[in-house]
Amino acid sequence: MERSQGKVCNRDKSESIEETHFFAACDYEEDFTRGKPIRGRTKSRSLSVSPAPGSTKEFRRTRSMHGPCPVTTFGPKACMLQNPKSIMHIQDPASQRLTWNKTPKSVLVIKKVRDDSLLKPFKELCVFLTEEKNMIVYVEKKVLEDPAIANDENFGPVKKKFCTFREDYDDISNQIDFIICLGGDGTLLYASSLFQDSVPPVMAFHLGSLGFLTPFNFDNFQTQVTQVIEGNAALVLRSRLKVKVSKEHKEKKTAVQNGVEENGLMVKSEKEPIKQTKYQVLNEVVIDRGPSSYLSNVDVFLDGHLITKVQGDGVIVSTPTGSTAYAAAAGASMIHPNVPAIMITPICPHSLSFRPIVVPAGVELKIMLSPDARNTAWVSFDGRKRQEICHGDSISITTSCYPLPSICFRDPVNDWFDSLAECLHWNVRKKQNYFTEDEEEEDDF
Repeated sequence: MERSQGKVCNRDKSESIEETHFFAACDYEEDFTRGKPIRGRTKSRSLSVSPAPGSTKEFRRTRSMHGPCPVTTFGPKACMLQNPKSIMHIQDPASQRLTWNKTPKSVLVIKKVRDDSLLKPFKELCVFLTEEKNMIVYVEKKVLEDPAIANDENFGPVKKKFCTFREDYDDISNQIDFIICLGGDGTLLYASSLFQDSVPPVMAFHLGSLGFLTPFNFDNFQTQVTQVIEGNAALVLRSRLKVKVSKEHKEKKTAVQNGVEENGLMVKSEKEPIKQTKYQVLNEVVIDRGPSSYLSNVDVFLDGHLITKVQGDGVIVSTPTGSTAYAAAAGASMIHPNVPAIMITPICPHSLSFRPIVVPAGVELKIMLSPDARNTAWVSFDGRKRQEICHGDSISITTSCYPLPSICFRDPVNDWFDSLAECLHWNVRKKQNYFTEDEEEEDDF
């Protein structure tokens, strides 16, 4: 990370030492009306003597069919407000609320690039955060390279206060207290990709084309951002997929002395080590046939057992959040993000009986190219990092312990149905006409 003028932006060391112990201090409870779950914003909170969630350093997975218990600490300072009356450690989604162990001081602002319509909201938000809220604002370096921002002299004093970073080069995971997204659903997916472990709370403003995952309007952003900073907000935990791609050993032949003769050359065969890459995926993992004209042919294993062979254009493995994206277009059901599940949806399968299925969140899926496949397959993660899958390679998928805490406009249930109605026009049709009294009498005869 660096200041926009080239200075390294390091936070106070004493503050960072204190923040490493915030897990033990993040224990709260909320007043609940007996028999009535509280919806909306609460006004009073009190400290609780109940123990805080355990350390997030290591998670030991079991063979339970349930999904892993999600980490409820989000970034350096945010955590879930604990409900002392939760049953079986399963908290009512309507009671999931944000709270802060310490007042947030740093915010990551993610802006959709190459969109001139977002320049004014971006500048207004940054001025508000730096000058009125005295917050440290992190911005990706390529955002400030936009000529409309770089050449704006009036915005210069504010821009000098920014901390900048570059994707895949700078680690900001322990520097960000919460995130603000300006754009469409893609900005939220991008925010998820920046954090491979704990994700700070995300506040997404609808300034893009669809906006299914962005519930906030920008008109009164000052009030809404202030409420979030004060800890007055509902949360929905969007589960993510933990994906591991393993590449098989490949023989590497090099010319050496006293080796094996091949085509007149002395060569030596060496096996390269297995290459493993890990990803955290918010929407879906897509395995498809790529540019090949042949059907894709992949084997799907569940907890080590072969459950089916996918022959078709491909298969989608998605989270409940991703069920309203590519999976919905492929014919899958739409699932609320609080439902612990993993969806397996075929893409144009060569079998009419191959319907989409939902499996428990705790299972582990493994997808490999079938031995008799005519061609390779391709895989992408939330539409990014696309790569080829060859014979012997494998893709392991299970539910991640690190969900994405998305801040709600009202609450998880109402926000979801509002998005279904406004963005997808779910079950919108012309209302059926009712019978008049004369028609009803004629119908009786």
